[in-house]
Amino acid sequence: MAYPTIAAPYGLKPINLIGGQVFAGATRQLVIASGYGTSIFYGDVVKLASTGTIQKDTGTSTATPVGVFLGCSYVNSVGQVVFQQYFPASTTAPTGTIITAYVADDPDQLFKAVLVTGTTADDTASGLLPAYLGRTAIGGNAALVQNTGSTVTGDSKVGVYSAAGATTTASLPIRIVDVVPDTANSSGNFVEVIVKWNAPYVVSDNSTTSVVTGGHQYLNSLGV
Repeated sequence: MAYPTIAAPYGLKPINLIGGQVFAGATRQLVIASGYGTSIFYGDVVKLASTGTIQKDTGTSTATPVGVFLGCSYVNSVGQVVFQQYFPASTTAPTGTIITAYVADDPDQLFKAVLVTGTTADDTASGLLPAYLGRTAIGGNAALVQNTGSTVTGDSKVGVYSAAGATTTASLPIRIVDVVPDTANSSGNFVEVIVKWNAPYVVSDNSTTSVVTGGHQYLNSLGV
């Protein structure tokens, strides 16, 4: 049987919710600040800033996500409403308008993602190629791998770092909860995994001080 080929990471794709709950495509409309200087691609991880606007979350071994970016809309310079797969860096909103991002922000969201071999740089150009893990990866925590998305497709290139596929490190942002059998290789290992957000964790300085940090922002008692 021939299996689909995965050539590169594509970001985090919402599929359903924990416990088999159905994902009906619901998103929250959040604002991107006019002139924000970083491009955000479909499938990129985003976070809330203290201004109430969202930004790309560039975290790898740690992150404070509010969700995953699924496109945006804004009014262009000639007054037309534009719906776009990605947010181009430094896009400005005409006076009296906002840039709206569509974000899958449910803390129980499950995502499909691609395992990759490296932690930096573009996929094929610098060796960040898809990797394979066995079922032993299920239940482990993992780091995100950040890459600049494609301005041609508008898609993210964020992946999951395969070398950390079975770690118990609490600060890592995602948990692998399953594998995707459809893209297994001939050895029975898997290039795609199903992941969820990890909860915030407590950091103590061995005194009376402790801080809740990391994890999905809605679950962090300290807020943004």
